[in-house]
Amino acid sequence: MDNNNTLFTITVFSENHVGLLNQLSIIFTRRCLNIESVSASRCSIPGVHKTTMTCYSDRVTMEKVISQIEKRIDVLKAFLYTDDEIVYQEVALYKVPTCKLLDEEHLEEIIRRHNARILEISRDNTIIEKTGHNDETEALFEELKRYDIRQFVRSGRVAITKSPYELVDRFLAEQEERKMRIGK
Repeated sequence: MDNNNTLFTITVFSENHVGLLNQLSIIFTRRCLNIESVSASRCSIPGVHKTTMTCYSDRVTMEKVISQIEKRIDVLKAFLYTDDEIVYQEVALYKVPTCKLLDEEHLEEIIRRHNARILEISRDNTIIEKTGHNDETEALFEELKRYDIRQFVRSGRVAITKSPYELVDRFLAEQEERKMRIGK
């Protein structure tokens, strides 16, 4: 990774059709860009899905990527953000042996210090959840390593803009107005 690169968050609003994620990943692949994380789900607009991806690059390249993404038929609109323009989180799950939790008093302190929580305890394993930024979930991972982490998984980034309104709502309203003008 080049030090001149910035971590960008790309949000893509689209219809939920088979193959769209593949089409999006090809756009990144053609530019030799690695997608750092991806998450997708329905959003507040009925029938519309939001895919959130992160990628290290420069602004000029990422603006070209956004332009290519918006050419996809199923895509309504795509947006590009830096970390200061959004509120974001990810979720991480850690599985550690329950005996370590019971025998090591420091493990409980680590969990508390990281504002993590225990989701499930069984005879064999304890599942711990941490919500936060990548560096926070990584920091807990590093501390839990010595307690024999059996499994670790982290979600992709989920993000909401700091804007007082949803940008895609404004875009869709403008498109509707345009359609009405053309229809007259």
